Amino acid sequence: MTLDQIAVGKEVKIIKVGGEGQLRIRLLDMGLIPQTKVRVQKAAPMGDPIEIHLRGYELTLRKQDAARIEVAEV
Repeated sequence: MTLDQIAVGKEVKIIKVGGEGQLRIRLLDMGLIPQTKVRVQKAAPMGDPIEIHLRGYELTLRKQDAARIEVAEV
């Protein structure tokens, strides 16, 4: 399951961060590292982007980027 498939209000744990090169490094720098719990806060009216809460702050991601993050239910 990937982060873009999670319903609003649900909490999950990051298992793996995919992507290549600069994109992967950028995601890791933003705190999206394995074993981190994240909660999907809200989604834009058309579903893209989504806002997640992790490590005490909110982060907005495009669904395309969220699709590269593997997650599991907590």
